[in-house]
Amino acid sequence: MIKHVILWQLKDELTDSQKTQVKEDIKAGLEALYGKISGLIDIKVQINQLSSSNADVMLDSTFESVEALKGYAVHPEHVAVADGKVRPYTKTRVCMDFEI
Repeated sequence: MIKHVILWQLKDELTDSQKTQVKEDIKAGLEALYGKISGLIDIKVQINQLSSSNADVMLDSTFESVEALKGYAVHPEHVAVADGKVRPYTKTRVCMDFEI
């Protein structure tokens, strides 16, 4: 199995209320992919970080295999969420994929 973890920081120009809405939209969009993409075992998005954090959103997902992760990356429903709810509002992205 493969873990796919991403941390994002939201753009500075967003207001606090915009950041709250963006985080909720990212969470809803990504978590709605569960059951729609072959090989996606689990997907959770954390948006309620402690003040000690320097990231705004965390994706924690699990895939059956590297091939399943590659399929997720190009799946039209995932691309739609990434292009519509994530990329326009984030300034940084850090990713770590590893075998479990």
